Amino acid sequence: MPHPPLHLAVEIDGDGAHPAAWRRAAHAPGDLLTPRRVARTAAVAENSGFTLVTLDDDILPPGSAASGGPAGRLGAVERAAYIAASTSVIGVAPVVATTYAEPFHVSTRLASLDHVSVGRAGWVVGVEGTAEAARAWGRPRVEGEAALRREAVDGVRVVRDLWDSWEDDAVIRSVATSRYLDGERLHYVDFEGETYSVKGPSIVPRPPQGRPVVLAPAGLVPPELVDIALVEGASPALLGEAAAASGAPLAFAEIEVALDTPAESAADRIADLERYASWDAAPGRPPGRLRFTGPAGELVALLEELSGLVDGVRLHPLVLDEDLEVLSRLVLPELFVRRVAARPLPGATLRTALGLPRPDSRFATTAGTATSSREGNR
Repeated sequence: MPHPPLHLAVEIDGDGAHPAAWRRAAHAPGDLLTPRRVARTAAVAENSGFTLVTLDDDILPPGSAASGGPAGRLGAVERAAYIAASTSVIGVAPVVATTYAEPFHVSTRLASLDHVSVGRAGWVVGVEGTAEAARAWGRPRVEGEAALRREAVDGVRVVRDLWDSWEDDAVIRSVATSRYLDGERLHYVDFEGETYSVKGPSIVPRPPQGRPVVLAPAGLVPPELVDIALVEGASPALLGEAAAASGAPLAFAEIEVALDTPAESAADRIADLERYASWDAAPGRPPGRLRFTGPAGELVALLEELSGLVDGVRLHPLVLDEDLEVLSRLVLPELFVRRVAARPLPGATLRTALGLPRPDSRFATTAGTATSSREGNR
């Protein structure tokens, strides 16, 4: 039996996955912190046929004195909104951390992004576990895996409830009756956690998708709270095991990619950048992540092997300006020809493109929604 086609995502933060990727970028260093740069990169990804782009973020700058990298970045949600306005098909998922940010603000920003993109928004759930991040926020440090996970679980749960706090038909906008809202279809979420409480409802109407697509590292939050688990593994077999164990509706493999280009081999390109900083020591890089280096044809074969083990992949290119070009010319077209992957259809929401159902509000009062709400809460 043929496997369902892979969903393809690509991380487009900065100039690439390597800390020194900026040294090989095809633009002037100052262009990195401009909306034009991120829009051009997203346009290449959309025209290539990717389903989704993701945008990393952190309250701390991405560079360091050791790598000499960029000392700042534009906010991920703001970049995502700019991408949403300049594209029409591709999904856009910024990283937003739950550790110190208020869930109410997280929910409104992401709901607004879903409205701006007309249903193409996602959310990569992040955590901020360093003392430096706590100082930057001016908050007591949330320390230890258990505490970080607790904040993430509470944050995701509250954000989802706030998205649900407006039922789909809560907005009336009737001039004849002078009614803008049906107050009975707005709901308090009444959340009480260990470190904060949230009353609600949200101030933003329910997102077009019901809930933007939630992506999170496998094991960070319970699978019933996410749509896509991001799984790690140093081999296809280990990625398959992690995907099966994730329990989430979909599982995406995390893969670092360095491709041969017409001018240089992947090994030579990596060696050039390793003179300045270590890819393995990149901040936030999980240990044991699968890394592919070599020609485009071998990457196609690897992804074809993975198509029966995971639902999608998120690629982390070594240098965006170099690897994304090879991906768009030699990798994705071959995947489409072999039906290993499929292009998203124009006009589809991100949920539709991923084959995910649109969830009902869990507060819905209309008849017959109890069953569909349970199904939508996956």
